[in-house]
Amino acid sequence: MAGGKFPWRLWALAIGMGLGFLVLTGRLAHLQIIEHETYVQRARLTRLHDEKTIGHRGAILDANGHPLAMSVQAYNVLVERRAWQDTQKALEAARQLAAITGGSPEEMVRTVQGTELFETKVAQYISFEQAQQVRRLGLPGVRVEADSQRIYPEGSLAAQLIGVIGRDKVGLAGLEADLNSILQGQPGETVVERDALGQDLFWAQWQQVPPQPGSDVVLTIDRYLQRVAEQALEEAVKANRAAGGTVIVVEVKTGAILAMASRPTFDLTNPDFSDPAKIGLFRNPAITDTYEPGSVFKLITTAAALDSGVARPDTVWYDSGIVQIGGWQIRNWDFSANGPQTVTQMLTKSLNTGSVWLAQQLGPQRFYDYVRRFGFGEPTGIDLSGEVAGQVRGPNDPSWYPVDLATNSFGQGISVTPLQMAMALAAIANDGKLMRPYVVRAVTGPDGVRETQPQVVSQVISPEAARTLLQMMGEVAAKISPSLLSVPGYRVGGKTGTANVATVGGGYKPGAYISSFAGVVPLEDPQLAILVKIDEPKGAPWGTVVAAPVFGKIAQQAMAYYKVPPSTGLVVRR
Repeated sequence: MAGGKFPWRLWALAIGMGLGFLVLTGRLAHLQIIEHETYVQRARLTRLHDEKTIGHRGAILDANGHPLAMSVQAYNVLVERRAWQDTQKALEAARQLAAITGGSPEEMVRTVQGTELFETKVAQYISFEQAQQVRRLGLPGVRVEADSQRIYPEGSLAAQLIGVIGRDKVGLAGLEADLNSILQGQPGETVVERDALGQDLFWAQWQQVPPQPGSDVVLTIDRYLQRVAEQALEEAVKANRAAGGTVIVVEVKTGAILAMASRPTFDLTNPDFSDPAKIGLFRNPAITDTYEPGSVFKLITTAAALDSGVARPDTVWYDSGIVQIGGWQIRNWDFSANGPQTVTQMLTKSLNTGSVWLAQQLGPQRFYDYVRRFGFGEPTGIDLSGEVAGQVRGPNDPSWYPVDLATNSFGQGISVTPLQMAMALAAIANDGKLMRPYVVRAVTGPDGVRETQPQVVSQVISPEAARTLLQMMGEVAAKISPSLLSVPGYRVGGKTGTANVATVGGGYKPGAYISSFAGVVPLEDPQLAILVKIDEPKGAPWGTVVAAPVFGKIAQQAMAYYKVPPSTGLVVRR
């Protein structure tokens, strides 16, 4: 240290150490002061376990309060993996559990030892008594947790309407999915602090926010009428070796759906999620599938003609048995030529040529205006998801041709859903007022009761035209043999349909038909509109033979069930 001066190297070292100290001090200050909360949170997350809890799921009830789907208290058994590392001891414990809960002890052990999870579920949905027995065993690493199980007191009744939930208790299809937020309520949260081995530290931090139970949903569906409809449909499908079918029962004056049934269906109590073909059965064909309605659609053409004044029931036209439009020839279903005929005879005989004549009198613009007024070509607005609009092509569509007016008039070349057809039928029975269909009557929850009010969509035709058409429908029904259509003590009105089955690529499926009947009861003051649709029956395909008897069975039992007074002036046939 010559001349008493501090060497520059020592100065550099001192300055470097000082700067390093300042940097370390600054970093520590940044971590401990500025980022303090961030690291506290990270440390907290390594110790705390956050678990979401789902509250009691609300019930789905029929119109009279009978449960169709409900949740009941159940319990699960869970086992810690580290408690069953010794296979022999694990098997001994598993045998004791299986004696109470059922199942295979060997499978229980394989499940627990084959996972990296801290604990594994080995038994699900056991009863309270079984849960108590498991607790009394006092097996190390075994615990019982509370859960809920969805049950269906009416079995698979209205399966496609109700829908299914997944293992996480979230709705996957049907009303369970559409109303999931209402049925599920608000989830809760439980926070516990655990040690390095994953065990709860009961003396440490523990927080709980309890879940809020879901609301109950009351449907317009009546379980009795739903079962009647499903049984009648099932019998018809089997008797006619049909591919399936749909039945819809509508309360005429409100638009409430009292029954909605389709076949094939699925087992609601044990749905199969492994087979894509079976998952396809979860959809509701009443609102998702379209078809060409055939001669039932002549009711719409006739309604338009009556309301616009271009024809009356006794208006006469000449049926030559054939209509030539461009290069197309249109004939009657039975290839008949009937000479002078009234509009009423057109309906009773279901003459295609007469329907074409009425559409020509209306003209394209007016005809399609009425078609859309009745709700075809757009969803009905029912409180169910997945509804399709069907297809209506008019003169403004580039793919439309004049022959389409003719074929559409008797329900060919136009696609509708069963629900659209049922609601149009109900509008005729309701003095011409088209109602918005609904299946949820009320929601009952912590905030009280919210009821659905019937909603008029529009006045489609005048009350006078509607009543006139009803009387004509009564004459149509009266021409059907009592062996095929009989509702003892009541006058009914309706129209049959036998339509070809359209293919996806265009054209029609050879030898395949859709048989249908659209009817109302009682004729004097219609309470119910019932649509019956049977897909691809084998043998005679006529709606009169296949679908009309189904209407008769449902209508007869419905009138007795609702205690509707018999039609005046009629003697009840035994």
